[in-house]
Amino acid sequence: MQYTRLGNTGLIVSRFAFGCMTFGSGEGAFGSVYKVDQDGANNLVARALDGGVNFFNTADAYANGQSEEMLGRALGKRRQDVVIASKVGNRMGDALIDQGLSRQHILSSVQGSLKRLGSDYIDVYLVHRLDPYTPLEETLEALDYVVRQGMVRYIGFSNWPTWLAAKAVGLQREYKWAQFRAAEMYYSLVGRDLEHEMLPFAQDAGIGIQVWSPLAGGFLSGKYTRENPGGNGGRLTGFDIIPFDREHGYDVVEKLREIGTKHKASPAQVALAWLLSRSITAVLVGASKISQLDDNLGATELELSADELQELDKLTEPTAIYPNWFNAAIYDAAVRDALAKRG
Repeated sequence: MQYTRLGNTGLIVSRFAFGCMTFGSGEGAFGSVYKVDQDGANNLVARALDGGVNFFNTADAYANGQSEEMLGRALGKRRQDVVIASKVGNRMGDALIDQGLSRQHILSSVQGSLKRLGSDYIDVYLVHRLDPYTPLEETLEALDYVVRQGMVRYIGFSNWPTWLAAKAVGLQREYKWAQFRAAEMYYSLVGRDLEHEMLPFAQDAGIGIQVWSPLAGGFLSGKYTRENPGGNGGRLTGFDIIPFDREHGYDVVEKLREIGTKHKASPAQVALAWLLSRSITAVLVGASKISQLDDNLGATELELSADELQELDKLTEPTAIYPNWFNAAIYDAAVRDALAKRG
């Protein structure tokens, strides 16, 4: 296992974090996601620990709290040895106030999460989504409060646009509130939007990126093909929220197979190894079976060559957006060349 610091902190985390979204049971679209019972959770957590994982990710809304409860039971006495990230913001009940990022909901939710996890603190507490109805200052002050009370040790955000995260960091510095040190964001070979703004911002602000859905909902595992687009009833047949060009995606999967064959590695391992080469802190890997987890963890032993990384980069390079393309084209070549000679 590889390890790193979480952003600009002294917290050491494994570069693979185990995502517990599969823990619990549910109906409808989530029935294809929530499908691991307590025995299964115990086995998966034990295997992750054996593989060197010390970072576990969940949320209050996953299976309406079941995920947190099952993770807490599965860790048991090992809780003190690991880092737990959980999230707040999504609806947890029928009442209008039982959602969002108000002070009321954050304080109520953190207490609920602590009880379900069987812990007196949460290592990393992330706001799960945007809340357009709550002032940003109210959310940030509430997060600062739970840190000062010792209920939470580090805070972060998930699924926020860069401009809002940057505004939040400015307010946190101005008012000397607890700083964002983590962000949970979508990033994969078929979804590299994060590279436009969020990745450079996070590096500058000392925020560690945790990547959710690194295989694009399982698409990059290789089970979905032009000949078998349903993947024999895979997750994407019931829970398909990530937009990307499927036709181009099939080309990416073919390249993953080609590279994987040279290394005796699966397409998923190649996709995960590419992510580990990027400027991110941790990759969330979720699983409903031990075999899936073992395959994912095997990516830490896969070392792609510079040429292979370049092939994947070129094949999946995102289209530049304004003003990025303008600034890339308009620069002072003389200064660049002069500084390059010194290096």
